[in-house]
Amino acid sequence: MKELLEQINSYYPLSEETAEALLNICMEEKYCKNDLLQEAGAAARYYYFIKSGLIGYYTMDEQGNSVYKIFFEEKSFVASTAAVIKDKPSEFNIIALEDCSVIKYPAKAFRELINQYHDLALFHIHYLEKNWVVKKEPLEISLKHETAKQRYLQLLENKSLYDRLKQHHIASYLGITPTQLSRIKKEIN
Repeated sequence: MKELLEQINSYYPLSEETAEALLNICMEEKYCKNDLLQEAGAAARYYYFIKSGLIGYYTMDEQGNSVYKIFFEEKSFVASTAAVIKDKPSEFNIIALEDCSVIKYPAKAFRELINQYHDLALFHIHYLEKNWVVKKEPLEISLKHETAKQRYLQLLENKSLYDRLKQHHIASYLGITPTQLSRIKKEIN
């Protein structure tokens, strides 16, 4: 649980009392490659912190193909956040792309702790600002204004993530077919 607290404290430091209360609702869990942590259409009940492994966040298109929105590596927090906030079923699947070790905690219990502990609320605000506003906005802009080749080159910059992804995950993330991805890779090389 040390990694979880270190990551939280990097956003906003928690008091010992708050940290203890948070750890009391946390549990460690392991997921095998291809296990779903969250299924689309089901209630989003948990937040996850990735200790090890790689997780994908995707939906299905009309043809039944997976459309990846984002990937999460170690030290990331993952949830169907909009579904948790709206208390509605998730529109996304969250899947283990590798064997994963996570710390999960119930969204409802976490919300109660946020109301009780000011420092935990400040962590949550700082986290949401950084990851749902600052980090997400450029991604949304790139989806509308950049070509698949430009977005592929950006993904290549994160070599540790790129090397862990399968080609069909990359193609899905870019919104292109594996054949189109092969053409882009040939053009770059």
